[in-house]
Amino acid sequence: MLEKTARLKEKLDAFSRLLHIMDDLRAQCPWDRKQTFESLRNLTIEETYELADAILEEDQEGIKEEIGDLLLHMVFYAKIAEEKGAFDMADALHSICDKLIKRHPHIYGDVKVNGEEDVKKNWEQLKLQEGKKSVLQGVPRSLPAMIKAYRMQDKTAQVGFEWAEAEDVWKKLRKRSANSGQL
Repeated sequence: MLEKTARLKEKLDAFSRLLHIMDDLRAQCPWDRKQTFESLRNLTIEETYELADAILEEDQEGIKEEIGDLLLHMVFYAKIAEEKGAFDMADALHSICDKLIKRHPHIYGDVKVNGEEDVKKNWEQLKLQEGKKSVLQGVPRSLPAMIKAYRMQDKTAQVGFEWAEAEDVWKKLRKRSANSGQL
């Protein structure tokens, strides 16, 4: 347990170091001071693809480097938001922690699941309860077409829209149109 506590402190210290470096960069570096959400957006997308490539190549050093680059971007965005008075890194971290606890009632509540599929279905249902109008609402508009199509298919499958044969889709559409009077 002592080793686990020491390792946690090391992780927190490393994260604190990054936060301090970001403070220095925003205060002293002309390039870093000039950056905005918008100017960083394409760079963040590029870093995400670099991480994806490192994962596909099973390049552990590359994955480590790209995780660091993406963490830098997240800290950068939070710093810019803090300067605008919108939120800070602590707010972002508390927000994701709260979301994870709420969306994992099988861990932090009394919901029982029988595997990964139940977890995914619960996740989508919880998002709808939070005010999402559709399971597709969380799919980013700017995703590349193939990834977007995959995510849409994956999300709709969680609410029963998945069929083995194309004819089954047409049956569902005919049934729906019969109920609504339209096709």
